[in-house]
Amino acid sequence: MAPTSTRARAALWKPLAASALLALGSLSGAAHADADAIRKTLSERITQLKDIDEVRATPMQGLFEVRKGTDLFYTNASGDFLIQGELYDTKAMRNLTEDRINALTAVEFSKLPFDDAFTIVRGDGSRKIAVFADPNCGYCKRFERDLRNVDNITVHVFLYPILSPDSFEKSRDVWCAEDKATAWNSWMIHGKTPASQASCDKHEALQRNLAFGRQYKITGTPTIFFEDNARVPGAVPAERIEQRLKEIAQSKKKS
Repeated sequence: MAPTSTRARAALWKPLAASALLALGSLSGAAHADADAIRKTLSERITQLKDIDEVRATPMQGLFEVRKGTDLFYTNASGDFLIQGELYDTKAMRNLTEDRINALTAVEFSKLPFDDAFTIVRGDGSRKIAVFADPNCGYCKRFERDLRNVDNITVHVFLYPILSPDSFEKSRDVWCAEDKATAWNSWMIHGKTPASQASCDKHEALQRNLAFGRQYKITGTPTIFFEDNARVPGAVPAERIEQRLKEIAQSKKKS
C-alpha cells in the first residue's frame, strides 16, 4: 500500500492552488472570527457538517480547521469557502493535515479492544504486537508467513474484513471456530479454507473491529501496532519486526 506522504506529495498542487484562491477572498479580520459563527454557518449550509466537533485556527492567517470526527476541512472566517485537501507548511516542510490526522488517530496499545481479537503465541510470548488483517489480503498472508520467523511473541489478531463480502464470511468462520488461531494459520499459511460457520451469530466483534477501524482510519491491511504505540501499515519484514521489538525492550529497560 502506498504511503500517505507519497500520495500527499502527488496532490501538492491541489491544496496550494485552493489556498491561493482563498487568499484572494475576503479574509480581513479572520483572526478574530468566532468559531461558533463558523460552526453555525457551515451546519446550516452543508448537511454533512451539521455535527461539527471542533473549529480552530490554523497557522495560516485567516484559515480555520473544521473537524468532524477525523475528517478535516478548512474555511475562512465567514464560512463562505470550504476546502477539502491538505495544508502544507512549506517553511517547515511539513504536511500539517497529515500531522493532525496522525494525532487524532493515535491509539495507545494498552487501550486496543483486545476482547475482539484472538492471540497467537510463540515461545514465551513476552513481546507483543497487534495486527488488523483481512483473510483475503495477500500482503497479510505474506506477513503471517514471515512472522513465523519471529520468536517469543504474542500476536493479537483483529479480523478486519474490508476487501470483499467473502472476507467477512471467512472472518466469521475463523472467529467462530473452536480454535481461532489454528483456523487462521491453516488458511493464511497453508491455504486450508476454514470450516463454514454460517449458523454462528457470535461475530459482533467483527462489526466492532470495522467501526474501530473507521474511527481510527485503518484503511489498509495489514496494519500493525506495537507496544510503544507506533503504528505501521503494510507487510513489514520479519527482520524489521525483530529490530523494533528489540528497541522497545531496550526502551523498557531504561525507563
